[in-house]
Amino acid sequence: MARLGKQYSDGEIIVRQGEPGNCMYVIQDGTVEVLAIRDGKELHLRDLGADDFFGEMALFEEATRTATIRSKGTTRVLTIDRKSFLGGIHEDPSLAFRLVQTMSHRIRDLTDRLARYEESG
Repeated sequence: MARLGKQYSDGEIIVRQGEPGNCMYVIQDGTVEVLAIRDGKELHLRDLGADDFFGEMALFEEATRTATIRSKGTTRVLTIDRKSFLGGIHEDPSLAFRLVQTMSHRIRDLTDRLARYEESG
């Protein structure tokens, strides 16, 4: 069976913080790490695995990427542009709910981390 996604090698950068974005990605196989670069240092935010997605903010706003995504081991990732995403929502409106739910969870997690960081500093 042919796979549609692109394969990345261990340590390969999929998305670089600061670059413009116009699509999101779905991990088909493997794992990626989400990193923020601050003052030249890498801050590990989380790992994502199969069926997770990243880069979704690019579908809603024209802005630069807020994190770097790096492959951990061999990873296969499918790219989804705005038109494909909107078509998918038209076919299955629950996709929009799941996306917003995941984005909400990530915002809550980052807010909690920030609060703990400020308490310890």
